[in-house]
Amino acid sequence: MSKKGRVLVAMSGGIDSTVAAMMLHEEGYEVVGITMKTWDYANSGGSKKETGCCSLDSINDARQVAVKMGFHHFIVDIRNEFGDYVIDNFVEEYLAGRTPNPCVLCNTHIKWSALLKRADAMDCEFIATGHYAMIKELNGRKYITKSADVKKDQSYVLWGLSQECLNRSRFPLGHLTKPQVRQYALDAGYEELSKKTESYEICFVPDNDYRGFLKRRVPDLETTVAGGNFVNIKGEIIGKHQGYPFYTIGQRKGLGAAFGKPMFVTEIQPLTNTVVLGEMGDLLRNGMTVGRVNSMKYATIPTGLEVATQVRYNDGGTMSQLIPQKDNLYVEFFANVKGVAPGQSAVFYEGDDVVGGGIIYKSALN
Repeated sequence: MSKKGRVLVAMSGGIDSTVAAMMLHEEGYEVVGITMKTWDYANSGGSKKETGCCSLDSINDARQVAVKMGFHHFIVDIRNEFGDYVIDNFVEEYLAGRTPNPCVLCNTHIKWSALLKRADAMDCEFIATGHYAMIKELNGRKYITKSADVKKDQSYVLWGLSQECLNRSRFPLGHLTKPQVRQYALDAGYEELSKKTESYEICFVPDNDYRGFLKRRVPDLETTVAGGNFVNIKGEIIGKHQGYPFYTIGQRKGLGAAFGKPMFVTEIQPLTNTVVLGEMGDLLRNGMTVGRVNSMKYATIPTGLEVATQVRYNDGGTMSQLIPQKDNLYVEFFANVKGVAPGQSAVFYEGDDVVGGGIIYKSALN
């Protein structure tokens, strides 16, 4: 066995995970590649051609690199593990009037769990991925910190990782930028890989049409929820909608009706099949309740801790104060935040360090 140890690398066939495996191999780790098939595109019913991490081409790309570099590679079918949790949760959250983030759930509850399970079976001490993030340690606790590439940083989707996961994880790309990763692949003789494009869609919604996906997963959904009311913030009926699951907080386009001025979805009320519309200012919130909190940097989140809170992937973050409650966490924003959506992730930062995160349960009105 290598002095560096044996590491199981999640290889999607894309440039990031492939370069991660190449780097660890060159650093002296004994690399074992694994490609996890999470979803069968044939079952999605979408119109887009099969691409991305679950496609046959991607699986073959990952295997070819492993063969060329001389390390083992395995393909693992985790469609049942993935579907039962991630996809069912995705549907259930929309039916509850919330906006889920399946990538967070997949990372923290499926991929890492599957990786650790296979790592133990293959006598691998470590697991690794191509995420753009870094791991630091404070007082014996591991935590995520932002990557060197601000534009590619993926710390937001990793807030749910446990100490067990962090202690065994490696992120080889954390100190690199995307152009540097492409150059690394090019210098290693992988010109085609260095030019590979990326997919930003949810893997099981390849055509990026989540409404169509919901209709296919719940055949009678469209007829069941059609004809609900649009109401203004005063509760007055101002139109009819296609069904509350087909709208998200902050949505302006695609409402299917004209109101004479820009209107935005400010609240979704699933019990009455009601969608509340308001103007831009009505989206502002000064606080929120967050549940399912994972405290990462500290054993427990200190009362009154001041952090930058990020409420969506590309959000720049807003300074706020954290107030632990019995089972949840209240976040008090120092400046009003637009479009806080229940179901999305809230991630708390001290500088570049991830203090922790959780799921947005409820926003507080200004």
